[in-house]
Amino acid sequence: MNFNQIDELIDQWWDQWRGNPTLDKIFYASSNLGDFSLIWHIVGGLAALPPGKKANQALRFSALMGAESLIVNQLIKRQFNRPRPGSADDNVSKYQLREPITSSFPSGHASAAFCAATVLARRTRIGNLWFVAAAFISMSRVHVRLHHASDLVGGALIGSIIGKLTHRFIGK
Repeated sequence: MNFNQIDELIDQWWDQWRGNPTLDKIFYASSNLGDFSLIWHIVGGLAALPPGKKANQALRFSALMGAESLIVNQLIKRQFNRPRPGSADDNVSKYQLREPITSSFPSGHASAAFCAATVLARRTRIGNLWFVAAAFISMSRVHVRLHHASDLVGGALIGSIIGKLTHRFIGK
């Protein structure tokens, strides 16, 4: 069995969740919050607010998220030309998703989410719960049919590696 067949099986299995009004609202909102790493910039900024935290940590975290985006979207995605399983136009219009212009592989949402989770897990009290949030943001892309499941795996691996390699830059 190859990646395309596995992706197809997962997509068919996921169909049971699509069309559920509550899940649609949650996953479409999650997908939109993941655009341009918006949720991760917000989280990074909030993590720098409590007394004793340094504001420059938030700036370094946002810089990391920007660098991660450049690496994934301008360097890695350009090496692939994988079509997406659907388009933003295929989705329910009331959710207004942005139409990505890059290759489906790897998922930029998953890469950003797992990069952020890797860094935040070391810096915050809730630790590994960040990976749950990262997985949820990533899965939203399968739900809205803008990524294949294997795109998420590739993005998660790349994001985790970038997060681990840049830990010193962000600080503790």
